[in-house]
Amino acid sequence: MTKKPVRRSELVFRMDSPEIAALSARDDRLAWLIGRVGELTIKLNPDPFESLALSIVGQQLSVKAAAVIKGRVRQLAPEFTPEALLALDADTLRGAGLSRAKVVSIRDLSARTLCRELDLDRLESMENEEIIQMVSAVKGIGRWTAEMFLMFCLGRPDVLSVGDFGLQRSCKWLYGMEERPDKKYLEQHGHKWSPYRSAASFYLWEAINRGIINE
Repeated sequence: MTKKPVRRSELVFRMDSPEIAALSARDDRLAWLIGRVGELTIKLNPDPFESLALSIVGQQLSVKAAAVIKGRVRQLAPEFTPEALLALDADTLRGAGLSRAKVVSIRDLSARTLCRELDLDRLESMENEEIIQMVSAVKGIGRWTAEMFLMFCLGRPDVLSVGDFGLQRSCKWLYGMEERPDKKYLEQHGHKWSPYRSAASFYLWEAINRGIINE
């Protein structure tokens, strides 16, 4: 039996963390934001299947609505495994509040995981882009969801989701950039943050969470 890797349940960024020191040295404006936010802890979901399944459940819902439906699905399948979710018929899942499209996605995710077409045991040996392509093959999962999976499940350090509206908004504000139709704000600064683009992203999101960008 292959021993499953032990994954982290959180990331902690302190002022003396290597990634924070590197980002602060390379980018004065990001350094200011990091200093304003201070130490930052990011909670991770270390279970890859659960992380993907819950991301499907929560798509296009408010945080509150998503939490309610996630709770209902967990009651139906307490173990939250591919086997448990496939054992539930579509009407049961619909009764928990899932749309037809999400039911299809959950079942596709579960089936692909069981037949190892979605091989979650290989994640540690795969590059980011390989994982994005593999995960995006699941119905209902696109590049953005796959990038969030890399960051909030696997804790990959160098991910930048250039299509994320929140990151675009925060980056535009931080650098005082003019409105542009193509929304390519992150592309102008993200190169400075590699190989710690995930940490930079967490701080850009936190600027929104704390209302800093509206001050």
